[in-house]
Amino acid sequence: MRIHLLLPLTFLFAASGVAQVKVPFERIRNAPAEPGNWLTIAGNYAGHRHSALAQLTPANIAGLKPAWIYQSREAGKWEVTPLVVDGVIYVSERPNIITAIDGRTGRPLWNYRRSLAGDVAGCCGPVNRGLAILGDALYVSTYDCHLVCIDANTGKERWDTVVIDYKAGYSMTAAPLAVKDKIVVGISGGEFGVRGFLDAYDAKTGAHAWRFWTVPEKGEPGNESWGTNDAWKTGGVGTWVTGTYDPELNLVYWGTGNPCPDYNGDARPGDNLYSCSVVAIDADSGKLRWYYQYTPHDVHDWDSNEVPLLIDAKVNGKPRKLLAQANRNAFFYVLDRVTGEFITGKAFTKQTWADGLDSKGRPVLLPDKEPNADGVLVYPGLEGAVNWPSPSYSPRTGLFMCTPRKSTRKCSIRRNRTTRPAGITKAAARAMCSARNLMAQ
Repeated sequence: MRIHLLLPLTFLFAASGVAQVKVPFERIRNAPAEPGNWLTIAGNYAGHRHSALAQLTPANIAGLKPAWIYQSREAGKWEVTPLVVDGVIYVSERPNIITAIDGRTGRPLWNYRRSLAGDVAGCCGPVNRGLAILGDALYVSTYDCHLVCIDANTGKERWDTVVIDYKAGYSMTAAPLAVKDKIVVGISGGEFGVRGFLDAYDAKTGAHAWRFWTVPEKGEPGNESWGTNDAWKTGGVGTWVTGTYDPELNLVYWGTGNPCPDYNGDARPGDNLYSCSVVAIDADSGKLRWYYQYTPHDVHDWDSNEVPLLIDAKVNGKPRKLLAQANRNAFFYVLDRVTGEFITGKAFTKQTWADGLDSKGRPVLLPDKEPNADGVLVYPGLEGAVNWPSPSYSPRTGLFMCTPRKSTRKCSIRRNRTTRPAGITKAAARAMCSARNLMAQ
């Protein structure tokens, strides 16, 4: 598999003999001032994925040619966004490989490889979506649920912390987010009966700093939304796409996944908090500041893990701090990111499950659209209106851009079924995941 990296010239100055890497928190906070670098997975804390570089134009884009080609170490799909720091490109490869590349020549400067447990029953394949950098260290989450710190100058491992036991159904694929002196990481496993969470670790030592459970336990606010049984213990609600951060408010914003079982909500009556939501978490304490749930009691597998973009704009003539998200349920939402207040929402592609949103943004459900034994035709398709590919926002044009899934052009037949009964073998879990992937194609 060949990976073509086509980079504007500003990225490609000499990396051999480059000064020691140093990316403190304040440098990441001011990342827009360095358009020749890419210091976090989305380019900045607001998640914009927008570059102010101007070398490429409609007039010269047709003349763009590869300067070099880097051959990946392992075959398979890539979902990664490289980091670019002072002429060095840092790439994470599946399953647990990190490479530093000279941006001028394509020459690998160093390579880190970590072994992977062979019995991880995760969904859907051992992809790795990227890295975080802080100071002179890189951070990567592994498919078998470790957080690893690597020296950015040498590729040597500094520490390796176990986040959780992957044998319980967990996996990790998201890029970490470096915030102040902490590394924030999410987990996967919503189809395998896990209980989701968001974690933070000390960047220097790897010591655990805080955990926010995305499924509240007995006695916590929101647990009643799972009914009176123990559905919350295996409720899913993964955090498998990297969130965003507002330094002024000191809030981390993270999208959450679907409840489990995906299509059968009989055992989990209620809204199932905090599934299919965005949560605003205090970066120092891990405490929930507010949440907003897009799809209460989801029975369509409509994760809300899509990146919550942070935008400052005027609403009714007054400046507001906003959060915008194109959701898998086919609606586009704008919230106040200080309070979580719903401001507006509208369908951006075909949907047949809701008669719009009410004044609080809650969907007005249409009848007979939940899965049943005979099957129900529903738009958007099986994979939702959007998925993990990140959106972008241009401060220059004010446009929000995303990539709707091809499956939105097809309706899906939803049948009431469960996922991963208790005691399922790992082999059966992997087979179930493979079947689910086939249906999603």
